[in-house]
Amino acid sequence: MQTVTHHGRETAYRRWFRGDPDDAGPTVLFVHGSGGSHGVWKSQARLASEFPVVAVDLSGHGESDDVNADPGGEALAAYVDDVVAVARETDATILVGNSLGGAVVMTLALERDLALDGLVLTGTGARLSVLEDLLVWLEEDFERAIEFLHEPDHLFHDPDERDLELSKETMEAVGGAVTSRDFQTCHRFDVRGEVGDIDVPTLAVVGEYDQLTPKHYHEYLADTMPACTVTVVDDAAHLAMLEQPEAFNDAVEEFLSSI
Repeated sequence: MQTVTHHGRETAYRRWFRGDPDDAGPTVLFVHGSGGSHGVWKSQARLASEFPVVAVDLSGHGESDDVNADPGGEALAAYVDDVVAVARETDATILVGNSLGGAVVMTLALERDLALDGLVLTGTGARLSVLEDLLVWLEEDFERAIEFLHEPDHLFHDPDERDLELSKETMEAVGGAVTSRDFQTCHRFDVRGEVGDIDVPTLAVVGEYDQLTPKHYHEYLADTMPACTVTVVDDAAHLAMLEQPEAFNDAVEEFLSSI
């Protein structure tokens, strides 16, 4: 892992590239969702033969320092700071965000001065309301929250057992306080009035069975953003990049070749 220091904290990230440095495509920066880490993008490292791939640990996740921030706009701004710092350090111009990571990416595109060539928004939406029971479980019964999120067609549709365990272990390692902050931040996120101002080429990717951020969330993005299209990944739910990595990677590669 590499780190970049900003705003008094260190943000960790991992970089992969196996191609010819003289023929490298744009650097693509992947941003995980609530209670996650850069490890959710392990299968996207396969794309590193085509272009540089970077995956970040947001503050308080994985190997990154935590930040003292309240849920909502304050935490979201801190996560955007993390991504801006890593993007500048690695010259990333394509941002890929899953769930909370999508909220981070959209906020960055709307509010920050960072040159962008494209966005991939997966398992996310312009508004990310969270089930009230889940918000309570995250505060009072973290194990119940983890089990709920790993029920069929939430994070996964029909996962490999190793990916299921990795997801649970990652959330447990991040812990209840940070994971709750993440979901509360999602619950307060709403850029429906602004998302149409994002005019960079965008791909919205949704798992066929995703009940957390269903297809119509992504269709809304395509209908509202001037340069956004939708791709559905079959036989996957919220974490399509883990559950169906070949289909997900193919969609990203096709999108990048078109911009």
